[in-house]
Parts: sequence; C-alpha cells; structure tokens
Amino acid sequence: MLLRFWGTRGSIATPGAATIRFGGNTSCVELVIQPGKRLIFDCGTGARPLGIHLMSQEPKPVTGTILLSHTHWDHIQGFPFFAPLFVPGNRFTVCGPQGASRSLPEVLAGQMEYTYFPVELAQLGAQIEYRDLSEGTYDFEGVRITTRFLNHPAIALGYRVEVEGVSVLYACDHEPYWEGLWRSDAAPGKLESILHSEDRRHAAFLENADVVIHDAQYTPEEYPAKRNWGHSTFSYITQMAAAANVKQLFLTHHDPAHSDEFLSNIEERAREIVHSLGSPMKVACASEGREERLEKKDFLPLPTNAIPDIEARQRHSLRILVVDDDEDLRLLARKALVKAGHEVWEAADGVAALELLESRRPDVVILDLIMPAPDGREVLRTIRSREQTRSLPVLILTAQSDEDNARISFELGASDFLNKPFSPPQLAARVRSCFTHQAGR
Repeated sequence: MLLRFWGTRGSIATPGAATIRFGGNTSCVELVIQPGKRLIFDCGTGARPLGIHLMSQEPKPVTGTILLSHTHWDHIQGFPFFAPLFVPGNRFTVCGPQGASRSLPEVLAGQMEYTYFPVELAQLGAQIEYRDLSEGTYDFEGVRITTRFLNHPAIALGYRVEVEGVSVLYACDHEPYWEGLWRSDAAPGKLESILHSEDRRHAAFLENADVVIHDAQYTPEEYPAKRNWGHSTFSYITQMAAAANVKQLFLTHHDPAHSDEFLSNIEERAREIVHSLGSPMKVACASEGREERLEKKDFLPLPTNAIPDIEARQRHSLRILVVDDDEDLRLLARKALVKAGHEVWEAADGVAALELLESRRPDVVILDLIMPAPDGREVLRTIRSREQTRSLPVLILTAQSDEDNARISFELGASDFLNKPFSPPQLAARVRSCFTHQAGR
C-alpha cells in the first residue's frame, strides 16, 4: 500500500515562499491499496494535483472512493477541480457523514452553481455514487472502514481503514472534549486516566493503529483563543496517540498562519513529548508530496457488518428535552436544535423535567447542573434509576466546567459533558453524536 499527502493545510490554501516544505494546499490524502483501488480522504485544493496525477500516470478508467470528513469548504473546494470527475468511464463513490440538513449531492452542487463555477454537478462525466455514512463499520470491496463522529461544530467523521493487516486512521477536524485530557488524581499517559468519556472513546478509536493522520492545527498557547472552533493542539493528539500505542503519527490541518519554520518547531516539540513519555511512536508534521509505503502483515479477517441499530441512529429528526432554569439559554438551544431539524421540549426545573419524562419519550436530554431542587445531579440519578430511561442519552450542559463536576457527572451516568458558553452548531453536532453513541451501546 502507498500513502500520499496531496494537501495538509487547514482552513484556506496558503501558497507562497513560507509554506514550501509542508505545503499550502488544503486537506487531501490518498491511500492506494492496490493498482486501481484507492481511497481519497477529503477533497480540499490538494485534490487538483492528485487529479492531474491520476489522469496522466494511472491506468484508465480511474476509480476510487472519496471519504469526506465533512463539507466545510476547505475539505471540498478541490472537488470541482478534480479532473477525473469530468471524464466518462471513470467511477467514484463519494461518502460523507449523514445527519446534515442537506444531502451530500446538494451540498457539493451548491459550490458548483453557475454563479460560482462554470460546470454544474450534474454535468460531470464520470459515474458518481453518493453514500451517507453514520458511525459504524462498513465493507468497501473487502476494505474494512470504521467511522466515528468527531468533535467539530459541523457533523464530521473520522475514518479507520483496516486492510491486509494494516490500519490507517484519518481524523480531521477534531477538538478535545476536555482540554486537560488527564484526570488530576490518576497517572497521565494511560487510557484509563483520560477524564472525559468521549476522549476515551476517541483514544480507543486510535488504539494500536499503524498510521494516524490527525488534526493538530493549534499550539497549546493558541488554543484558549480558538476554543470551540473544532480543532486540536499538537500536544493533545501526541499524548493521546502515544497512550493509544499508535505506531506513526502525522500532524496535519496546519494553520494558515503557521510557516514552515513554525511547523518545524511544532514537530520538534511533539517529538519531545513522545520522548518524555518513553514511547517508540514516530511523529512528524504531514508534508505535501510525502509518500509512505505500508507493508501488509499477517492478520485474521475481521467482521464487516454495520453495528446494530444503525437505521435508528441515522434518523435525522430527534426529540430533545432541554432542562435549564435560564430562559435565554433554553431559547438559544431551541433555535439551534430546531434549525438542525429537531423537535424541542423545554423544562425550567428538575420537577418539570421528571414529569415530562413520565409522559413523553425524548431521544436526548440536555441537562443543566445548577437548578432549584432537584438539581441536575439528582435528575440524572433518577433518570439512570428508572428502567424506561436507563439508557437515555443525557448531555450535561453547564457553566460548572471544573474537573470535579465533569467526573461526578460521568460517574452518575452522563453520556457527554459540554461547557457553557457554546456555539449553536457545536451543540447540534454534540447532540447528534451523543444520540448515536448511546444508541450503539
């Protein structure tokens, strides 16, 4: 197998003298499994040079599977310039996360309206199949692909590819669920020491992978000003990947403001973290044009069936109960969730919430901690004690964002823990993720 990096930049393409080494094209990575069989992760501006290469160097017809992490512009802006899509006889399957308000073809067609681009989506000559994915495990012609929702203000998927005994994982864009990562009362560097349950799930997704290509847009110093933007620090993912026994880590989705010199410094700092942890993991900043050959290994075939109840978890419209004594907060949450296509019920205190849970069956509860008695902890404890609500997804949404409240919430059975203030897209994405994770347990 051959891994090629065609675009490693985040947010916007940055050509110029300061980005020659690591590259200025936005996200696009190619994994060649065998001649004529390839996966393409994201279709940023790096898709243009990839398309030129495929048309000039590869056997015809050109085929492949495009795995979009999400449809923010820097991950799809190369799609209209990907030359193989214009040629009859070429065949592509384009996959992306299910759950957005518009279908994948509608989103891709939007940036190709005649106002913006001279060729419309329907005019492309290649045979294109579109496929919506949720969290699960899929079989793509003998290639096992496992997907996981990422922590981003839009619904985004990470992809873990397992074939011929090799595992390659791609995760852009993703933000820490808990900035500090580790519990203060446990030894850092161990998966069980990770504080937030969703960070632990993310680490399990990475565990024992041969290659991880992961968002690392910010430094720890930059992150406080960029919180809730949906991206990781290099220190977060380096520590997590080392704890998850990853063999090789590529830091990617480089910030547009980071020059080659700046990224070289990030690379050295990441390697110092690995050394301090006593890990044998190799780490580097992904660079445009880099190629890695991956040798197949002996392995046992793994099951490729989608995980249970996937049809229910893909349902677009959810019934959501928002419990908070702050009327303005409930209004903000309602607007965000209704815009995302959901039905919203409200409760101003714990008594009203428990009464509503007796008469209605929400798909997700969003629960504040600090309310008139019974407070959020007591409501959560009651939810988990009742047979009919024991497995109900509960997202704690609170301004009490200290470690003790997070730890106690998880011990009481919270599905997720989100700090106030939040952005409306972030809340909608976390609700979708929370529902999907709980339904799959």
